[in-house]
Amino acid sequence: MAADIDEQPAGYARLLSAAHAEPIARVAAAIAQRRPRHVVFTARGTSDHAALYGAYLTEIRLGLPAGLASPSAVTIYGARPDLSDALVVGVSQSGGSPDLTEVLRTARASGALTLAVTNNPDSPLVEAAELSVDIAAGHERAVAATKTYTAELLALLMLVEGIRAGGGTLPAEERAALDALPELAERTLADPTPAQLAPRYRFAGQLVTTGRGYAYPTAREAALKLMETSYLPALAFSGADLLHGPLAMTDPDVPVLAVVGSGPGGRSMGEVLPRLGERRADVVVVGSAEIEGATRMAVPEVDERYAPLLDILPLQRLALALALARGEDPDAPRGLKKVTATM
Repeated sequence: MAADIDEQPAGYARLLSAAHAEPIARVAAAIAQRRPRHVVFTARGTSDHAALYGAYLTEIRLGLPAGLASPSAVTIYGARPDLSDALVVGVSQSGGSPDLTEVLRTARASGALTLAVTNNPDSPLVEAAELSVDIAAGHERAVAATKTYTAELLALLMLVEGIRAGGGTLPAEERAALDALPELAERTLADPTPAQLAPRYRFAGQLVTTGRGYAYPTAREAALKLMETSYLPALAFSGADLLHGPLAMTDPDVPVLAVVGSGPGGRSMGEVLPRLGERRADVVVVGSAEIEGATRMAVPEVDERYAPLLDILPLQRLALALALARGEDPDAPRGLKKVTATM
């Protein structure tokens, strides 16, 4: 897991290279030409959080309605929704889950434009789709996904911005900002704070993660990483939903990891953090700005769209360090395997 985490800056650089950026641009151009009226993502596990990020990008940057499909509606209940005006995107590290493949097959049969985003270009998911994007993350050693998650994020970001550009090619300013990500990721991973914080939560009984907007998928992915590596019950809430009831469970014995960026989503957390303070919750903030009364895992300040590619890095390292502190093996979580086939 440690090796996979450390490879992410190089993975960003590889995906941004011409060998991989140009095929993504061609896919983006093909989608822009088809002009879908809405976008449906289908995914499981970690990839579900990448798909949620893609849905935020789609609605905010493209102005298209977007949502996440329920694969069981197709595979268990036999539903055949009319997706003739949709782009349907399957996001999967392995591309091997039968239910996601069936969703793409069904969508394509109804006239949808289908796209597979995966780390396995020879997978059944790619065979089922009309278009595909290779996230080029390389072999992932650990069961807990890290570098494939961030590769999915970056691939979806490049894809959406390429569609927005119309012809698939990213504007020069956008490209320059993305080219800075590998170095910023290196800097983020060099911070020792996550490892230093791990002993603080060695005996925690439960934990809450929270964020809004682009940060919400990060909060959900962080909770999953903590659960699958440390077996620590972790609940993820949007900052808004946290105030609608779950706030009552927070107290000094329930740590809160809050992802707070510098954009609109981060600013909206300004009403959440004081409420956590009133509950005397143990709050750790992931973000670029100092928050009074909260410990911080610092990340460089970037456009809010890019922040999920950096914010998750210290949280992955915290999950790794906490698992080790609790005497667990993060490379082989009990009961799990790399490819989970669901129907």
